[in-house]
Amino acid sequence: MAYKILVVDDDKDIVDILQNRLVREGYLAAVAYDGEEALQKVKEENPDVIILDLMMPKRNGFEVLKEVREKFKDKWRPIIIVSAQDELESLEKCYDMQADHYLTKPCDINKVLRGIRTMISLIPARKEE
Repeated sequence: MAYKILVVDDDKDIVDILQNRLVREGYLAAVAYDGEEALQKVKEENPDVIILDLMMPKRNGFEVLKEVREKFKDKWRPIIIVSAQDELESLEKCYDMQADHYLTKPCDINKVLRGIRTMISLIPARKEE
């Protein structure tokens, strides 16, 4: 089974790089360029993992994270934050809002892939809860 990853970032270059690499790694990739589109894609695409930037137009990543956790409870969707915000306050806020992993930009794409693989490996355990 190919897992579907939703990449959410307003930087088209970052989205393109991640999307291309995810496809090469055997994942299905969906993309969104702002918070509104991200929430629509969660509803339409039912992703297994979400890669989420914090600073975006329309709705920021904090708002998206909050809404996904409140409105999409049909399954556990790991959310990996990939953001240029490197302040401890942002990191703590994301974890308080139930983000599953936090990476600071710029980051190596292999770290993102490792985070995705780790989150996917936890999906079976979360189904048993």
